[in-house]
Amino acid sequence: MHLPKEGDYIAIQSYKHDGSLHRTWRDTMVLKTSENSLIGCNDHTLVTESDGRHWLTREPAIVYFHRKYWFNIIAMIRDNGVSYYCNLASPFVIDKEALKYIDYDLDVKVFPDGEKRLLDVDEYEAHAKRWSYSPEIDHILKENVKVLVDWINNGKGPFSQEYVDIWYQRYLELSHRR
Repeated sequence: MHLPKEGDYIAIQSYKHDGSLHRTWRDTMVLKTSENSLIGCNDHTLVTESDGRHWLTREPAIVYFHRKYWFNIIAMIRDNGVSYYCNLASPFVIDKEALKYIDYDLDVKVFPDGEKRLLDVDEYEAHAKRWSYSPEIDHILKENVKVLVDWINNGKGPFSQEYVDIWYQRYLELSHRR
């Protein structure tokens, strides 16, 4: 297993259940890796969509991936506070090419005032039908929504301001060394 080191840049590749490439982030700075997780930072990172469109992320964001949980978390650092975008997705794998995961459509958005919204339910239901998501996948994802909401409600991990501050500060330190 290839684990990148602190300060390395990696690509992130999001796939759909049918194996098609969905989205790629070109340069995510690695802030920490462990046996089960990876923390990174995107800052004006080039994103390529499956249809070839390109865009740059607008603000710095701390990204969190785990090998045991079926979600990943993006903490977007904005002028009005931190917003979160959480993808219900397979646990990540990583190789020499990229960090990779399967995006399962459902997303949870958390606004700076704490408001939560479950997004893309229609897309999830359409893809579940089209690609025959198994009852097991459906159950795992719904259980992980509960875990994710518990983390949000209790300010756990990436959902604490201290976490975001510590990792953003580390990103600033590492990026100024270059």
